[in-house]
Amino acid sequence: MEDNSRTRRGFIGQTLAASAAVLIAGKVAAQAGVPASAPAVHPNKPAAKPPTAIGMGGAPPAVDAGVAPPTPAVPAPSHPSLVQPPLPYAQNALEPYISSTTLSFHYGKHHKAYFDKTNTLVESTPLKGKSLDEIVKGAAKGKQYSKLFNNAAQAWNHNFYWLSMKQKGGGAPTGELKQRIDKDFGSYDEFRALFTTAGVDHFSNGWVWLVLDKNKLKIVDTHDADTPVVHGLKPLAVSDVWEHAYYLDYKNARKDYLAAFVDHLLNWDFVAQNLA
Repeated sequence: MEDNSRTRRGFIGQTLAASAAVLIAGKVAAQAGVPASAPAVHPNKPAAKPPTAIGMGGAPPAVDAGVAPPTPAVPAPSHPSLVQPPLPYAQNALEPYISSTTLSFHYGKHHKAYFDKTNTLVESTPLKGKSLDEIVKGAAKGKQYSKLFNNAAQAWNHNFYWLSMKQKGGGAPTGELKQRIDKDFGSYDEFRALFTTAGVDHFSNGWVWLVLDKNKLKIVDTHDADTPVVHGLKPLAVSDVWEHAYYLDYKNARKDYLAAFVDHLLNWDFVAQNLA
């Protein structure tokens, strides 16, 4: 009987303590501004966790039906930069007539620099976003674009120069192209002599071109960055006579470089393609 009395007294004591705790908690909550109707927290039951943020497993916050969600900003379209085309052959493919060392500097340094500078200069002009061909022709029309023209035309001329050569090229053409050479120059040997002489006699830097002028084949030379495409002529093939094109291999013997170009490198397939 004594044990039962102790048990009842213990239970009554715990109940009174819990009730007192609830009353005290209610007073503290009232002083903190919590509504009286807020549910009491059982001392042995953990409180409910607050909702977690979106993306972390919680529910999204309520959205006012009268307010449209913000529209994500769409970036303005950007014009792609001009990209230097890869060489149409291996860097050592033109040896021994043009060394891989010359090509590494000529293509990897000089040609690349023209593309880089063109991309920089065209940014502030109406020609931004145009093709290289369009930039060359557009920049040729205004003196204010002279720097842009020089770099863009040099980039274009070099593109054409790489395609004007191939491994095991050169020598006399065959078929209809041979007939065309014979008709407009007298013979292949005459063409060879005229092309080489034009390059040797060209003063300072520039280019020697085989072009089509009103249905007739001609050889012309241009200075610095100048190019036939802005003079109404259709280029068919070109040899670069800037010193960086040959000096490492031929020193000052430009004639030997031009002879090697015509005899061993000239891409007659490319000429025929441009004539078609």
